[in-house]
Amino acid sequence: MTGKPPYPTARNLLADRSVVVTAAAGTGIGFATARRAAEEGARVMISDIHPRRLSEAADAIEAITGNRPATQLCDVTQQAQVEALRDAALAAFGNLDILINNAGLGGEAAIIEMTDEQWSRVLDITLTSVFRMTRAFLPAMYERGAGVIVNNASVLGWRAQAGQAHYAAAKAGVMAFTRCAAIEAACHGVRINAVAPSIAMHRFLAKVTTPERLESLASQEAFGRAAEVWEIANVIIFLASDLASYMTGEILSVSSQRA
Repeated sequence: MTGKPPYPTARNLLADRSVVVTAAAGTGIGFATARRAAEEGARVMISDIHPRRLSEAADAIEAITGNRPATQLCDVTQQAQVEALRDAALAAFGNLDILINNAGLGGEAAIIEMTDEQWSRVLDITLTSVFRMTRAFLPAMYERGAGVIVNNASVLGWRAQAGQAHYAAAKAGVMAFTRCAAIEAACHGVRINAVAPSIAMHRFLAKVTTPERLESLASQEAFGRAAEVWEIANVIIFLASDLASYMTGEILSVSSQRA
């Protein structure tokens, strides 16, 4: 097992860019991405469905970076709230440079025991939300002739894992949607890519997965450990930055396994 690397030094990769991150409250990839964006000089708006956690996330980012992100409550399954998030971002920033679609819902259920409600809810939050957000934000990006969208997929979009049929199908859908949307958006100067993490450890994940299962998954990684959430966020920041200016329609595996 190898130890985790040191936290990255900011390089001003997103200086003066405006960034919206969905599902950014708590301790997961969304929060880590919002923090890294702020550290890289961006003007950030974070959104989430949980009011208290959203406020606490803004407090934490302000304490770390000295800049408080704007906040907007948003249930990504509700079109009206998605549009309200877009309008709030445009009002706050004047334009939107970068959208990070991070919302998702997991769970474990055997296919023969899975209900229609379980299937539909995972796909609605994990896949259809990416469509709703992209549809809402693209027109303003098209009008400016510039913009970047980064979606959070998963290596389960490629790999088979028992009990994950709904989640894997949703994440495979995110990958396919990313590729198709990228082709549509390219002629408008907009780039759309995705990351596909394997396992990134945070407190919420530990609440919904047994320690034994987490240990088993982490042990399969080449480094013998799960990723830190900021290691996933680093790759999102790269895709959002000008360093990835020729990349669109790509799915980057953020994994030390076999993608």
